[in-house]
Amino acid sequence: MKFVGSAGGVAGAVGELLHTALGQNVPIRIRCWDGSETGPPDAPVLHLKHRRALRRLLWAPNELGVARAHVAGELDVEGPFVEALERLHDLVYDVDFDVDLTWAVRRDLAKAALKLGAVGFPPKPPPEEIKLAGRRHSRRRDAAAISHHYDVGNDFYALVLGPSMTYSCAVWPKPETTLEEAQTAKVDLVARKLGLRQGMRVLDVGCGWGTFVIHAAKEYGAHAVGVTLSQAQADFARKRVAEEGLSDLVEIRVQDYREVSDGPFDAISSIGMAEHVGASMLPVYANSLFELLRPEGRLLNHAISRHPSVPPRNQKTSFIDRYVFPDGELEPVSVMAAAIEEAGFEVRDVEALREHYGRTLRAWVANLEANWAEAVRLSGAGRARVWRLYMAASALSFESGAIGVNQILAVKPTSRGGSGMPPVRSAWLS
Repeated sequence: MKFVGSAGGVAGAVGELLHTALGQNVPIRIRCWDGSETGPPDAPVLHLKHRRALRRLLWAPNELGVARAHVAGELDVEGPFVEALERLHDLVYDVDFDVDLTWAVRRDLAKAALKLGAVGFPPKPPPEEIKLAGRRHSRRRDAAAISHHYDVGNDFYALVLGPSMTYSCAVWPKPETTLEEAQTAKVDLVARKLGLRQGMRVLDVGCGWGTFVIHAAKEYGAHAVGVTLSQAQADFARKRVAEEGLSDLVEIRVQDYREVSDGPFDAISSIGMAEHVGASMLPVYANSLFELLRPEGRLLNHAISRHPSVPPRNQKTSFIDRYVFPDGELEPVSVMAAAIEEAGFEVRDVEALREHYGRTLRAWVANLEANWAEAVRLSGAGRARVWRLYMAASALSFESGAIGVNQILAVKPTSRGGSGMPPVRSAWLS
């Protein structure tokens, strides 16, 4: 049986190779480095720009091999990136990849790969790939992980995130809401859930480029402390604070959450930071924040979660771990809520914002593609490809329900169980 739309040249051989491996036709169009093409004319196009891409896939026949080839510029999909990836994503779910490669099939694959010049030593990974050393989730290794992710360059992030410089899920109250308006709606939602008022002292763990602490001070008159492990973020946030004339209300520190010792705070926000903590450190994280809060103080934990049916990422083969979030770990919302409760908090509210993150990511990808040449100039082509692939794939993961994002509102009760909170949700959201 021939690959659908089989043709000569390299593409025809690759099509036969793919059919041999899977035992079935995959409805994609393949374009190869010699100009040959094969596959249905109206199907998504997978462009193999260099034979080295096949070698990478032979040595790492998983998402890491695909990612390496893409980041290196050897493999691409054609058309608007999210839409093209979405079509490939949908096709993958229609194909049975659970195949048993017999000895004869493996022999045929080896012969085909040899003819294509894809056999050889494993290519060196692109320079954007990282593998951290040291004890996992030690302070030194966590700092290195954060630096890898956030110190890409403030100018690069400005292209992607837009003027709000807010790197977490926005909240879209209306279809016509802009990205910047949606990010303002998100930070204001956090402020209202925390019950911020004039003179309150608030800690923002993982403050990013300072958007929430500036909003808390400017709109609510709160005294805000923001901590981050990224020096680049801290420099940018301090400049923003000074330009807003808020230096008397806002302090930005380069500091690990485990090093904060000047509590108590009236409220604590953690927006998109808990994903870096790791399952083994969740008790330390939750206990640290509990100790930093006064009785009746509130915690708002905003974090990505994975569906319980989705297993943890394989650290050795994960594109996310090697290129985007080294040591990042996603846990089901139930695990996060349990850690918060076990530290002594009372969980008062959980809100899912999954669909909002899919839309946020699509907006970021659109920003990146609209400013592609400048993004490449600022960060390099490989880094720009990492971010486009990461954000597009993440958008599809949120939209499919594989991952979600949740805001958990918790309170530190008094010794007699007092929460200091209004008895109905509408009262503390007004």
